[in-house]
Amino acid sequence: MIRRDLNGLPPVVLPDGCEIRTYSPGDEKVWAEIMNTGIGSDWDAEKAREQLTGRPQFDPEGLFFAILDGKAVGSACAWRPSPQEDRTGTVHMVCVLPEARGRNLGYLLILCVLHYFRDCGFSDACLDTDDIRIPAIKTYLRLGFEPFHHDETHAERWKRVMRQIEPAG
Repeated sequence: MIRRDLNGLPPVVLPDGCEIRTYSPGDEKVWAEIMNTGIGSDWDAEKAREQLTGRPQFDPEGLFFAILDGKAVGSACAWRPSPQEDRTGTVHMVCVLPEARGRNLGYLLILCVLHYFRDCGFSDACLDTDDIRIPAIKTYLRLGFEPFHHDETHAERWKRVMRQIEPAG
């Protein structure tokens, strides 16, 4: 999916009891625990360093954590496909712990990533998702993302997804 510009972003308004913070050294274990609840099941601190925090395009100010009652319950990362990328940012690895879902935290985390990209001078943002992630796709659409077709199967797949999202009538 793609958001073709970063203008007109709504403000980040946190609900009572919620904080957003960025990465601190040692957060790999916390991040891996979050990822293991929705994006794979084999994450640990070492793999998090290898795949994320140890890469040259990682910026600690671009990895956001949602905090409830002092505990990190969700995260989203502002990612660059290469360290030199400065136009299109990638919303990466969005996940919220099951017990914290349904509180709009994914929306808030993605919005933080989009603000980060805009503030860093990026012009647009993209993300990858799966057809089965209907609640996430609804969130992406609310945030101004639109389907982007990478291959010939995508048009039909997006039609199916949109039928699931649109109310019958």
